[in-house]
Amino acid sequence: MASAGAMEQRRVTAAAHGSPALATTYEGGDVPLLERLLERARYIEITPDTIALRTGGGCELRPEAVAELESIGGRARLLVHGVGLSIGSYEGYSEAYLRLVDELFLRFDIAWHSEHLAYTTVGGENLGTMLAMPRTGEALDMICRRVCAIQKRYPAPFLLENVVHLLPDAPGEYSDAQFLNRIAERTGCGLILDVYNMECDALNYGFDVDGFLSELKLENVRELHLAGGTSYAGLQLDVHSRVTAASTVALAANVMERASQVQAVTYEYLKEAVPSLGRDAICGELARLSAELHL
Repeated sequence: MASAGAMEQRRVTAAAHGSPALATTYEGGDVPLLERLLERARYIEITPDTIALRTGGGCELRPEAVAELESIGGRARLLVHGVGLSIGSYEGYSEAYLRLVDELFLRFDIAWHSEHLAYTTVGGENLGTMLAMPRTGEALDMICRRVCAIQKRYPAPFLLENVVHLLPDAPGEYSDAQFLNRIAERTGCGLILDVYNMECDALNYGFDVDGFLSELKLENVRELHLAGGTSYAGLQLDVHSRVTAASTVALAANVMERASQVQAVTYEYLKEAVPSLGRDAICGELARLSAELHL
């Protein structure tokens, strides 16, 4: 097993040559796990929604979570990845979420931040999940305006992620790949390609992964997301509760061969899954991905 010093040297060398680096999720409350993650990951992905607490006037970052992130120092850089912005809600996105991002940017050196290309609220009511955008010209214009406003607000790059399609698509003017291509062209934002989400869509309704990847301008992809989930009633669920399947890793390797601008490959898991997965399995998964994807 490589020493911590050797692994750190490999991360520094990778950064100098611009090759993709390993990233992983951390949602707070488990400092021993964080210390082990830092032995392998060059980026730590944090979700503002999960490290915040609700107050009378909205929400704010939990002091203990801030202290944990401060303890990272220069051992890794932070990635901010949200679920609560709801960038696709017709009535507007969440300013409460952005205030959390404001605070993170004031306190920490954020490499980049990102959101799901989806909506989580309708008429102010939380859906309890996220739904994919209708791929129309009107929706495209709205998303591009909002992306540009977010880019002006923060000094770091902003990325959008493809999401699982839980409902059948409404008639649209663009394919999935075309819609993402247009957003990137018009705003300059980068993309996160969630490999597991593509697999879920392929298993659930026959999504053409190869066709999508052939049409997508992969030079806009800056980050890959990998996860492992489960199935229920015949549906593959976007629930990050397992290690990644061999098929997911193979698809990620295929994408990496074609997407030259990928900077990070992120293994995601839910905080609620840590007791069943176990710290050893999570850290073992990071070692496996590092070896198999040459991170």
